[in-house]
Amino acid sequence: MSKALHAEVHAVTERVIARSQRSRAAYLARCERAQQEMGPLRGLSCANLAHGLAALPAHDKLKLRVEHAANLGIVTAYNDMLSAHQPYERYPGVIREAARAVGAVAQVAGGVPAMCDGITQGNAGMELSLFSRDAIAMATAVSLSHNTFDAAVMLGVCDKIVPGLLMGALQFGHLPVVFVPAGPMSTGLSNKEKARVRQLYATGQVGREALLEAECEAYHGAGTCTFYGTANSNQFLMEIMGLHMPGAAFVHPDSGLRDALTAAAAQRALALTARGGDYLPLARIVDERAVINAVVGLLATGGSTNHTIHLVAMARAAGILIDWDDFDRLSRITPLLARVYPNGSADVNHFHAAGGVAYVIRQLLSAGLLHEDVETVAGRGLARYTQEPVMIDGVLQWRDGAAVSGDATVLATAAEPFSAEGGLRLLQGNLGRGMIKVSAVADEHRVVEAPARVFDSQEQLQAAFEAGEFTGDMIAVVRFQGPNANGMPELHRLTPVLGSLQDAGHKVALVTDGRMSGASGKVPAVIHVGPEALAGGPLARVRDGDRIRVDAVAGTLEWLGAANGDGDLATRASAVLPDDAFANFSVGRGLFGLFRRNARIAEEGGSALDLSEADVPGAVQTGAAVAQ
Repeated sequence: MSKALHAEVHAVTERVIARSQRSRAAYLARCERAQQEMGPLRGLSCANLAHGLAALPAHDKLKLRVEHAANLGIVTAYNDMLSAHQPYERYPGVIREAARAVGAVAQVAGGVPAMCDGITQGNAGMELSLFSRDAIAMATAVSLSHNTFDAAVMLGVCDKIVPGLLMGALQFGHLPVVFVPAGPMSTGLSNKEKARVRQLYATGQVGREALLEAECEAYHGAGTCTFYGTANSNQFLMEIMGLHMPGAAFVHPDSGLRDALTAAAAQRALALTARGGDYLPLARIVDERAVINAVVGLLATGGSTNHTIHLVAMARAAGILIDWDDFDRLSRITPLLARVYPNGSADVNHFHAAGGVAYVIRQLLSAGLLHEDVETVAGRGLARYTQEPVMIDGVLQWRDGAAVSGDATVLATAAEPFSAEGGLRLLQGNLGRGMIKVSAVADEHRVVEAPARVFDSQEQLQAAFEAGEFTGDMIAVVRFQGPNANGMPELHRLTPVLGSLQDAGHKVALVTDGRMSGASGKVPAVIHVGPEALAGGPLARVRDGDRIRVDAVAGTLEWLGAANGDGDLATRASAVLPDDAFANFSVGRGLFGLFRRNARIAEEGGSALDLSEADVPGAVQTGAAVAQ
């Protein structure tokens, strides 16, 4: 099925391995020490153990106290406000019964927060969004800190939740860990129609009642939103990294197959503990090859731009250092195989029915674009993930997945892709470095040269639009939106505004040090631009009327000059926001000041946590045992 690894995939992988040698060795050494010190017997005192057993049913208590059975920790992002996470309410019961069936015990180790960008978008709560990922990572670590578990399962789906869970779980890389998805909601109003109504509302052609009706028809039941944004990109990435049971990503929450997969995930995690002969800790699965596979998979499916931040942070949590040059180099040789909204009209249910994850992995392996010889929770070799789960006579089994696309408008072949290159590009020049998602941008919109209109918030831009100020071509510069400024909220409000201007025939682009997320669509948007404006980056010196060129073909982001000869960009004074610009402490924003002050740049993952020992003098250079 697979062929020799593509030379560029090999070269980028070797580049990452070399760059990460010191930090990866230090990480593996930590995991090895943890396995030795906190291994299967754990060495808890009687009082410690009694606290952990106190609330268990008698039969479970007996298993742990006398039989020394394996104990499975459940870390859950359940809440019933988020449609994607509501199904998790009953998963602990399914997992406990699955554990008991194999002579083990399962306990909810802890819960992590789960916020929804779809609810907070355009509101103050969005300023907590990116750093909620760090809070989730810390909550995951707290959940597993009691040293009472032999393995763990992670219950999470959406934007920051899965990255945070993995970042936290990797601090316990000596444990086997399996991720358990909940699946997408059934198809409702098409994403294309939803976007059309949003744009009509933005231009005043329909009222709020029509907008609310469309939104409720689109988001109407339990499960993940059905467009291919960050949440569904998360699920694809967990699968291609070998952290799901094969084929688990896009099975509907209410199907019998979903419950069977959840039970199988619990039992598989228990089968991989250090108590048996198949010990497979998380640290051995998440290696450089798995990370490269994730990047290739993201590019091949036109996945969320958020993962140019999240994947970097997740990799750093395993001591692996990747950067945007790696994304860019891999994008140049990765074919675009999927057309799922916003890169097409289909939703993830259609994608799944047409062949889904198994088909994409099969195609990428056949083109030599993935590392096949990797560890996964299902066993060694990524070929296992070209299979799909089915229920036969009430028993969960796997069969070969689709070898032929069920819909050529949704899934293409590697030989005849929708595009010869992946969906992300690195743009760089005298305005800094940023990423652009081009998989949904028409060829004629990929190069824009126009005067700048500069704004310090998306609200300012929206007000200018409503005042009728946009009458020609423009490049909107929205700055002071980076991690250190206001927590890097997603700028969802800009999508319908800029889309309507483009539809009116104007050349339009966005340049920002903020985020646009997995919903980045037809308008060219250079995002995550660094250094960010608050740190004195070049965007802080751009003024209205300056000529800017966004060139997604050549990969450049350039300030070309001022229309009125108003000085040179390098010698201008940087714009400074008033001292009270970020003084709003509503929705708990003040509690996240520590994160804003200490966050790394977006290209390093935007995290305020100590994820890697790459910069720690004298980092340990061992760890061979866990790596084997």
